[in-house]
Amino acid sequence: GTFMRGGIDADAHTNEMPSAKVTMSGFWLDKVEVTNGMYMLCVTAGVCDLPRYGQQTLMKSKTRENYLRDSQYADYPVVYVTWGSADTYCKWTGRRLPTEAEWEYAARGAFPSLNLFPWGDQRPDSSYANFNYGAGDTMRVGSFPAGASPFGILDLAGNVAEWVSDFYDMKYYEKGFTMNPTGPVGRTDIFSRVVRGGHWGDSWKMLRVSARSTLMGPDINAQVGSDRYYGESADTVGFRCASDN
Repeated sequence: GTFMRGGIDADAHTNEMPSAKVTMSGFWLDKVEVTNGMYMLCVTAGVCDLPRYGQQTLMKSKTRENYLRDSQYADYPVVYVTWGSADTYCKWTGRRLPTEAEWEYAARGAFPSLNLFPWGDQRPDSSYANFNYGAGDTMRVGSFPAGASPFGILDLAGNVAEWVSDFYDMKYYEKGFTMNPTGPVGRTDIFSRVVRGGHWGDSWKMLRVSARSTLMGPDINAQVGSDRYYGESADTVGFRCASDN
């Protein structure tokens, strides 16, 4: 299908411009963000690394010290995952990280939808999403059915922001790729990756479906075990997976 990519409202940032119709092949996207319980299956299988911040492994979230392994948080989104760990998990499950365009299509809906938020144009409040420090931390995935996208996908706004597969270029949209865009070609000195969706601490403007942000991805040429080798992570960032079949 076809959707309208990019900022179409007065709050649009320059990195969301120009807007354009983009055509996509069919794909599947996870209904919810990957949870602690899901991710720990991959850790237990010996495939995925524990969440980390630089060289330090972490089990916590913003306000919970034993977040990762405590069963009461099994259905909460995993955090402190680097881009590389998210990519590894999705591949382990037979899926992949979504492209930035796939993510925005799933959030906005097919043209003629011009939704500013996954649920429409209504400015978010506590019935639509976990944002603006309302909970002060993550919440159970799928807690906001009113915030579902036109395709029924949950938590595309708030809770945790989400890694996608693309390298980040603030001027990428100016290049005019409008058929299954997959982001800039990697460069040897650029490792920034796109993060989408806003998180539990963000203002409503970052919950707009076109809002783009970035964190540093892995530099596999850096010294093994160094912070740069792993890339960045945060207690506000998780991910979900996509599939072609």
